[in-house]
Formats: sequence, C-alpha cells, structure tokens
Amino acid sequence: MAAPPIPDGAVLVDGSGRIAAVGPRLAIDAPEGAEVVELGRAALLPGLVNVHAHPELALFRGGLEELRFRDWILRLVGAKRSALRDPDYEVAARWTMVESLRAGITTLAATEMSAAGAGALREAGMRGVVFRETFGPDPAQVDDSMAELRGAVEALRRDETELVRVGISPHAPYTVSDALFAAAAEYALAEGLPVAIHASESAAEDDLVKRGDGDFAPGLRARGIDTPVRGRSTVEMLDRLGVLRTRPLLIHCVRLDDEDVRRLADTGSSVAHCPVANARLGHGAAPYPELREAGVAVGLGTDSVGSNNRTDLLEEARVASIVHRAARGSHDLLPAADLLRLCTLDGARVLGLDDRIGSLEPGKDADLCAVSLAAPHARPVHDPHAALFHAARGTDVVLAAVRGRILFRDGEVLSLDEAAVGAAVEEAAGRLGEHLG
Repeated sequence: MAAPPIPDGAVLVDGSGRIAAVGPRLAIDAPEGAEVVELGRAALLPGLVNVHAHPELALFRGGLEELRFRDWILRLVGAKRSALRDPDYEVAARWTMVESLRAGITTLAATEMSAAGAGALREAGMRGVVFRETFGPDPAQVDDSMAELRGAVEALRRDETELVRVGISPHAPYTVSDALFAAAAEYALAEGLPVAIHASESAAEDDLVKRGDGDFAPGLRARGIDTPVRGRSTVEMLDRLGVLRTRPLLIHCVRLDDEDVRRLADTGSSVAHCPVANARLGHGAAPYPELREAGVAVGLGTDSVGSNNRTDLLEEARVASIVHRAARGSHDLLPAADLLRLCTLDGARVLGLDDRIGSLEPGKDADLCAVSLAAPHARPVHDPHAALFHAARGTDVVLAAVRGRILFRDGEVLSLDEAAVGAAVEEAAGRLGEHLG
C-alpha cells in the first residue's frame, strides 16, 4: 500500500467525503466539533473491492452443489427461467449488498442480465460497475442480441450515478458467437463502455474453443450451431476478434499459457481472480504469479454464492494465498501485505477506479472498512497484515463507509432494511428450491 501500518492511526474525512489527512491520531488536527468514530482494537483499511460477483444469483447459495460444470450451468439457467422473476432478482441483489457491507466490501462489480444489481448498489449507497450480460451462440441472432443489449444499456445509463457505472459483458465463449463478440466489442469502443468476459475458465470451454468438442459442443450442435476447430486458446480467439482492443476484464483465466499471459499484458487487459469458485468447481487456479510478473492488473472476485457460497473477500484472499503456495510449493508466495493490496488498490485498478479509491491517501474518496482484531481467533497481533488475512474473518468487520457515509457499523447495516430483505429472501428461496432438485 502507500505506507506501512500506523499504530493508533486515524483518517480525517472532509465534508465532501474525501480523505483530508491520514496519520497518528494525536498528529491529526481535526476541526472543532468533528464527529469522532472510535473503532477500538481494529484495523482501518480502504474499503474492499470485489471485482466479480453475480448479485442476482444470491438465492442459489447451497443449491448447486457437486455438479459437473455444464450441469451446474443448465440447472442454474433452468431454475432461473422456471422459478424467478425480476422482484426475486432485486431481493437477491439487495441480500448480496447486505452480505458485502457486513464483510467490508464497499465496491462491487456486478455481472448480470437484470438491472437488479444496479438498483441494489444505489440503494445500499455502495460503489460499483454493472456489466450487463449478453448471450447468443447463434451467429444468425447477432442483430437481435445487440438490439436487446443496446436497449438494456440505455435504460441502465439513465440511472447511472457517479458511484455506479455501466459496462457490458458478452458472457462466455460457449454462450456467445464470434460475430456477437466482435459486435459487442465495436459497441463498447464506440460508447466508451468497460467490458467483462468469462474467459479461460474450464476444460469444457477449452475443448470447445480449441477443438470444437467437449461438454458444451453437443448442445450447440443440436441447435444447428457450428462448433469449429480453431486450434487456439480463448485469449487468442478474443484477440483475433478484436475484443482485446477494449482492454477487457477477463474473469477466471484459469487455463492460460505463457503466450496468453503475454497477450493480456500487451493489450492492457485485466483479470478477475476467483480462487474459491474455481477450486470448488474443480477448474484449478489462475496463474497469478505469472500474471503479476507480466504486469497484468489482477483483482480479487468472489463470483456468485451459487459457486462460492460466500461473499467474503478476506476469506477469498486467504484462500488465494493458500492455493498458490500449495500449488507452487512456496512458503512465501502472496504474503499478507500483498493480499491487502490485491483486494483494495489492485481491485480498484482493475475497475479503473484507482485514482479515487483503493488506498488511504489525502484527496481520495473515503471508502473505508474497519476489521476488529479483538476476537480470540485474531489475537495476539504480531503482524497486522497476517492478523487480517490469516486470522480475521469477514464477520469481524465493524464498519464500512463509502465517500465518508457510514453504511455498516457495529453489526447493523444502515442503508438497507436487513430484516425485511432477509424475510423476502427466505420466501423467494423456498419457491426456488422446488426447481433445484
């Protein structure tokens, strides 16, 4: 981060919600009458940045367990179509924001088909980017897919705020045709829209893109959709289609080779690293050390609770460190201080927000979180970074604020009615459960 930890430190926030000063508490000259928020035995950090989530899928927590990837997707899509409507997605998205604030997440990138995430982010007072998804594996349907996408983006943009921005997400190589990828990229470039894509996630995707075969191929062929043998990776395919000109955020990137990493670095593309979801689905882990060495911006994402089961970035960071150390036989890969940067400033960089958030520096917006280090599982504290990422939990968060506005404090979400949202979640989940068997 910008500086080492400050014992008994404080952050002064001005009336506009920006950081005015950072330093030892006794050295900060606060204006007379300023509100003082005492946090006790806690670490005050930049608000955590979750670069990939699916807020509209919160109702699926625990409902898609131990499934092969293609079956996981089919069950998810089938249940959405048969059981859920827009109000259900809105409830799910609000629940994601409740969970996020309780875990110190103040910025969230939502990838989804509905407008639920955008509305929930605004209601919660959080910061975020909403990547509106588009689907269409049939090249004959490109015009229809693009017309639908443009209409949805225009509607989202009418409610865009300084805190909540809009982008697009051509979903993945197994749900988007080459023609739709190319058209979406041109649209994004013309409109200045950020782009996010699920890419290089699984062996099934790899088989489809490289060999025109694997788990996804039969379903596409049954619909009369060609599955060509390309002999190239997803990253190379996207590059040839002109998609990497948009400097996209590529989600997962588990199955990269050295040439893919070079392409991402050369094009200024970035990566959403989702270690828990990737591990739980048996996909593997993104080559984080190689990406970082090449200069690729990498942020941390939780993915949906249908694949992760938690929206807890502290846990995500801890798992990232463990996964990569185990895979490489390393005792010091991804040290705790690097984990702090990964889920704050690096995440902000991935989303193009590092000039405004991600570190505690005068002039930046006061997006903050505080993590209590008072619980038995967090003490004693010899190293505050290690205490945060290898001992503390998301449930130890005691404060979350965006631009100086406190949204969560001492166990209470202040910007949403948690009890009402929770009751609505239980009702909707009960209906959904009938369609998950």
